[in-house]
Amino acid sequence: MRTLIVIPAYNEESSILSTVRCVLDHNERTGASYDVLVINDGSTDGTEDILRENGIPHVRLIENLGIGGAVQTGFKYAVTHGYDIAVQFDGDGQHDVEYVKDIVGEIEAGRCNMAIGSRFVKKEKKGFKSSAARRMGIKIISAFIRLLTRKRICDPTSGFRACDRELTALFAENYPTEYPEPVSEVTVLKRKYRISEVPVEMHERKGGRSSIRAWKNVYYMVNVLIAMLVESLKRY
Repeated sequence: MRTLIVIPAYNEESSILSTVRCVLDHNERTGASYDVLVINDGSTDGTEDILRENGIPHVRLIENLGIGGAVQTGFKYAVTHGYDIAVQFDGDGQHDVEYVKDIVGEIEAGRCNMAIGSRFVKKEKKGFKSSAARRMGIKIISAFIRLLTRKRICDPTSGFRACDRELTALFAENYPTEYPEPVSEVTVLKRKYRISEVPVEMHERKGGRSSIRAWKNVYYMVNVLIAMLVESLKRY
């Protein structure tokens, strides 16, 4: 299946080149054929210069749309160019390309429509799992998704995931701009699509800053729960 790795990037000049090279090196080493598309989400640092100087396929957004808008742009590209699977992959070095085959494999095997790379689905997996406060927040979001959909997602905020052709087309038309990972999971489950979680290891980000700062955590938690509730009440 033709697979596109969509890499949203906002001010990732310190890590975007190494992130893309990791994917290309993986292709060369393993014989994989993942295509790469970086979505430069209105970066104000040197991200655009790095992408141009190194001939990296990318789309430049003239203003910052946020993670939801950037990923949706990648999905639109995937639909237009006939890809079977679109993989969301962070530009900050947190995700490990070695696990892409496992995530994509769930879809290729017909077990799901969306596959999520999860830090928590298997306890023995090592690697970076974020702060204790964030892990608690993730547990709350997970519990709320289960309350709304009766399905358990262990790592609902993971940005390492893949969608099949049908979901890619759906999200190319309508994708949440705020809190896109957990809200889109509610969308998927309410529409009776299937989600699988695949155990992965993640790393600490190599550069840049997270879009969710500590002082925003309470605000984030309240609003993401409201957004998921609103999504769950929609009629499909």
